[in-house]
Amino acid sequence: MEIYLVRHTETICEKGICYGQSDVDLAKPFDIVFENILTQLPQEAIIFSSPLKRCVILAKYIEKNIKPISYQEDERLKEMNFGDWELKNWNDIPPEQLNPWMENFVNIKVANGESFSELHKRVKSFLSDKISETIHPVIIVAHAGIIRSLLCHQTSLPLKKAFENKVNFGQVIKLNL
Repeated sequence: MEIYLVRHTETICEKGICYGQSDVDLAKPFDIVFENILTQLPQEAIIFSSPLKRCVILAKYIEKNIKPISYQEDERLKEMNFGDWELKNWNDIPPEQLNPWMENFVNIKVANGESFSELHKRVKSFLSDKISETIHPVIIVAHAGIIRSLLCHQTSLPLKKAFENKVNFGQVIKLNL
């Protein structure tokens, strides 16, 4: 089975802003990037998307331009919940909060948010519920954190090394399971 992991394109947020589960818009224009993404995808697939609009806009474009077997948005595909840090500049987060998290983001939960291991648990739940028995190609439109988690799961890379998986805006990563 083929799985296509698609990261949303650039957002309107300035560089350095922590926006995890905040529902921010995509930067325009994005049509050319969307067209490029489409050329890397199968013409028939099951589509899953994060319900955040930066993914939904892209997922709906894909749905409109291929033969979708089905389309579904899933809460478990939302980016990491950065709680109290949402929409703050990373430089404005107090070092006594940021530094411990940077050293152990896998296990340390952001205040009123989640840890990367909690995000990974959501991803594994999604995979076992939605992907385990399908024979059709699957397109997952999501966020860097979700894609890194999926790649760790697929390659058995320890979660603490998740950032070794580079995931650019608008990137398509094909997995064969």
